[in-house]
Amino acid sequence: MALVLWMWTTTSQLSAVLDLSGRPIDLFDQGRGQVTVLIFIRSDCPISNRYAPEVQRVADRFATQGVRFWLVYVDPDENPQAVERHLAEYGYSLPAARDTEHQLVALTGARVTPEAAVYNSVGSMVYCGRIDNRYEGFNRRRSAPTKRDLE
Repeated sequence: MALVLWMWTTTSQLSAVLDLSGRPIDLFDQGRGQVTVLIFIRSDCPISNRYAPEVQRVADRFATQGVRFWLVYVDPDENPQAVERHLAEYGYSLPAARDTEHQLVALTGARVTPEAAVYNSVGSMVYCGRIDNRYEGFNRRRSAPTKRDLE
C-alpha cells in the first residue's frame, strides 16, 4: 500500500506537466482506479507521426474498457498552439499534455518517441516500451508489425 501512495503522491507533484492552457495537470488524478496509458511523442518525429493512426486505434479499442490515454509531448519548446495543430493534423481525439521539464520522462524511464507507459488501476507502472515491433532498428521498418506490445 505504501508503494501505491508514493506513486500517487509523486505524480501529483509534477508541476511542469502542463495542459494546453499552460496549467499544471495531474494525468492520474481523475483516473484513479483506471488504467492510464501515456504515449510519449514529438510533433516533428516522423515515426511518432506514422504511429498516429495506430495509437488512435488502440485508444479507441480500449476506451470502452475504461482505459485512459494521454499524449505526452516531450519537446519543451513546443507551444500549445503547435500541439493543437498537430492533434488536428493527425486526427487525434486524445487529451494532450506537455512534459516541459521531462518529469514524466524521468518517472517512467521513457527513452524514445513514440513510447508508451502503462499504469494499472492502483497507480503502478506495469509496462514501458514500444507500441509494436514495426521498427526493427534505425531506418529498418517492417511492412506490418508481428507483435503488438502495447495491446
